[in-house]
Amino acid sequence: MIVFKCYMKILRQNVTLVIIYLGIFFSVALVMQMAAGKSEDSLYANTSIDIGVVKEDQGVLAQGFVDYLNTIHNVIPMKNNPEVLQENLFYRNVEYIVQIPDDFYEACIQGNQPLKVTKVPGSYSSYYVDQQISSYISTIRTYVTAGFSQEEAVQAVKTEVHKPVTKISSDSASSDLVPYTYYFRYIPYLFLGALCYTMGYILMAFKKGDIQKRMEASAISVRRQSLQGLLAMGVIGAILWLLGILGVVLMYGNTFLNSELCGYYIANTLLMLVVSLSLSYLIGMFIPNSNILSGVANIVSLSMCFLCGVFVPMNIMDKSVLKVAKFLPVYWYEQVNEILSRHHSLTPELLGKVHLDMGIEVLFAVVFVCLILAVSRYRKEG
Repeated sequence: MIVFKCYMKILRQNVTLVIIYLGIFFSVALVMQMAAGKSEDSLYANTSIDIGVVKEDQGVLAQGFVDYLNTIHNVIPMKNNPEVLQENLFYRNVEYIVQIPDDFYEACIQGNQPLKVTKVPGSYSSYYVDQQISSYISTIRTYVTAGFSQEEAVQAVKTEVHKPVTKISSDSASSDLVPYTYYFRYIPYLFLGALCYTMGYILMAFKKGDIQKRMEASAISVRRQSLQGLLAMGVIGAILWLLGILGVVLMYGNTFLNSELCGYYIANTLLMLVVSLSLSYLIGMFIPNSNILSGVANIVSLSMCFLCGVFVPMNIMDKSVLKVAKFLPVYWYEQVNEILSRHHSLTPELLGKVHLDMGIEVLFAVVFVCLILAVSRYRKEG
């Protein structure tokens, strides 16, 4: 097992690099998961802003309108002084200013005259308040037109009950991503980055001086050397894969283990590991020194991750970019991950798509292995 021990010795010398990649991976996964951890329900919750109100009308409708705004936002009473109003808006003491004229009922309710408002340029919250004001005035106008008195119209608006929106989803699908979505989305970056460096350094070590010629002349057959090398690669890959799976178990526990799709996640990451191992070995065969290795490893890992939906979700990527990404193995891994992350169970149609995408990953691994064998044979004959 001399060749195997040599692989492990070189790995130990570069273990710091693997630890760095693990640290980057877990940090990025945690940060992105925390940033996207809000559910869709919380994303559409009411938001309060500071609103300045200049109320010149002392009537019931004007007061009811102010009370309505105060139930949603932080209302700040202000005087009708243009300089003071501009100053408060400039220093962002308020984001929105609404002026209620002294003839509010006649001008705005009966006469359809819009309220005078001043808002922060380009503020998305201003459109939110515009819609609320328009909705309130339209509702009051409807009640008054129907014969309600001003007091009754204001009271009717206050007592309106709005039923909460219920999100309906089937047992097999959900618009919400599962908690560990981003963890598995970033797995290819860990595998590609760590393995490209590791395999590159190992293969470079065997190219130094006359080591290759000595190995060919040694008592250990080429077949045994190859088998020990494959065993070492398998052990290195298995350790990295187990660390990745252990990470998701520690971070998400039973939430992940009790999922019906847990096995598919594990199988998909295992296929990605095999692809990464074969690709990193193929790249390592052409790397002459550590300087080139650093550049090539970064280009391969980062470019694949950017093009194939690891760092940027595929649903917001340009279609022309995705057409190119289809020629890369990470794209098909992310396709599977996207299906698994949005469904609690798989229909026969989805199951067929998952199997197809996983099959394409296997084909990529087979192609890389064939290229490795072809390059190795060419070099021996040369």
